[in-house]
Amino acid sequence: MRGPHNIWRLIRTGATMERTGAMGVVLEAMEAPRQLRVLARVLAWPFKWLGYKGDETLPPATRALTALGPAYIKFGQILSTRPDIVGEDLAVQLRVLQDQLPPFSRDVAKAAIEEELDRPLDEMFSEFSEPVAAASIAQVHKAVLAETGQEVAVKVLRPGIDRAFQKDIDAFYLAARMIELVAPASRRLRPTDVIAHFEGVVHGELDLRLEASSASEFVSNTAEDAGFVVPAPMWGYSARRVMTLGWAEGIPMGDVDAIKAAGLDTVAIGTRVLELFLQHALRDGFFHADMHQGNLKVAENGDIICYDFGIMGRIDEYTRRVYAEILFGFIRKDYHRVAEVHFEAGYVPSDQDVDDFARALRAVGDPIFGMDATHISMARLLSHLFEVTEQFGMETRTELILLQRTMVVVEGVARSLDSHINIWEVAKPIVERYIAENVGPKAFMRDLVKTVRVLGRFGPKLPKMAETALVRQSQTPARATGRWTRHPALWLVIGVGLGVAVPLLTLH
Repeated sequence: MRGPHNIWRLIRTGATMERTGAMGVVLEAMEAPRQLRVLARVLAWPFKWLGYKGDETLPPATRALTALGPAYIKFGQILSTRPDIVGEDLAVQLRVLQDQLPPFSRDVAKAAIEEELDRPLDEMFSEFSEPVAAASIAQVHKAVLAETGQEVAVKVLRPGIDRAFQKDIDAFYLAARMIELVAPASRRLRPTDVIAHFEGVVHGELDLRLEASSASEFVSNTAEDAGFVVPAPMWGYSARRVMTLGWAEGIPMGDVDAIKAAGLDTVAIGTRVLELFLQHALRDGFFHADMHQGNLKVAENGDIICYDFGIMGRIDEYTRRVYAEILFGFIRKDYHRVAEVHFEAGYVPSDQDVDDFARALRAVGDPIFGMDATHISMARLLSHLFEVTEQFGMETRTELILLQRTMVVVEGVARSLDSHINIWEVAKPIVERYIAENVGPKAFMRDLVKTVRVLGRFGPKLPKMAETALVRQSQTPARATGRWTRHPALWLVIGVGLGVAVPLLTLH
């Protein structure tokens, strides 16, 4: 499906944006240069009649994205949490994408549930409501278990959503390849790899068994997090297209006026949202990667309720340490250490100058500190960062895409609750605590124990591995210079010896 015929999809995208009036609204809200606005309108205008009409009762941007389909709706959901990028008016317009899309009928949902679970719906649920929320990929019904009387939320995928989403992804692939062809400098960002990464994430979201598994793991990880509620999945009522969770009552996070009217502290809630995300990312390496207002509620006691686990992020322990050290360096304004961490992790090519990179990082970081958050333009900050990464040859780290994106989304949610919040001030104690526990002597000893355990599992094979390496090395004469560094077999033997000797020494 990934071929030139997808040009039609891209043409219709521009045509729909123009026909619905969204083109001018979006470009103006994002403060695009006048030349770009004129060029976009000139290119799209001849094809205006090909664009989707959309729902005329919706605002222009929401109307266009809804008409274009699921992938575009997802994009709009992210932008809705960034009023500093798209403007307050457009952000409010896009918020409707999160939980107020037209639902499909209760009968269609009932048929899908009965087919997936292979049981009559009345046998499973004594009550089954009309849709209570409808999003781009699925909708939710409130129900009551016939067996126990417990209130639950039943999530059902939209009919034909798999095919619709793949159509959009195919067009995105074509757009990425066109960008790489027309703008060779963009290849270092690997736009095609980025699309492939998100395609995998979205396909995971389209199998609700995987979402139920993520919810189960998230429940386990966050069981001790005060003020945080994650509804547990019910496996007996879940399948590929259907997922059942415990019901959690609360005020939608996007309804700030209702939260204030309930007497709850929006400043404290905004801070807690940021704290929880950082704790999950650094402590667990497993975090909710779609934490926009539509997936968050506030209970009457102020607890934060999180749901919709289709997009989760995972980062390994080494990457967490690198990420924490980078954050820690920015917080301490130690830009030289931040630069060193980038080089040590291989994020910046070794032929670059670390001092020059540190100076460039200072130009990015210094404007953030000591400034009212309302005066910081995230759009300009990201633009500056892009210039720096381009200058020093950095490449996009696909394993950090979700983390970076979620940081932006979560900060936007927190800022909607407290416009003066500063992500660096909130992050400081959490990052410092992580650094203290995971970077230093204690962490070294834990790593050493893990290494010994791995060597123990391979113990019976180590002599043979060393012998094989030595035989192969003996067949390749070493040069007169650099003799030791050119004998990996010797280093293998030394490593095995240290792996056995060090634990023995620590026991005495």
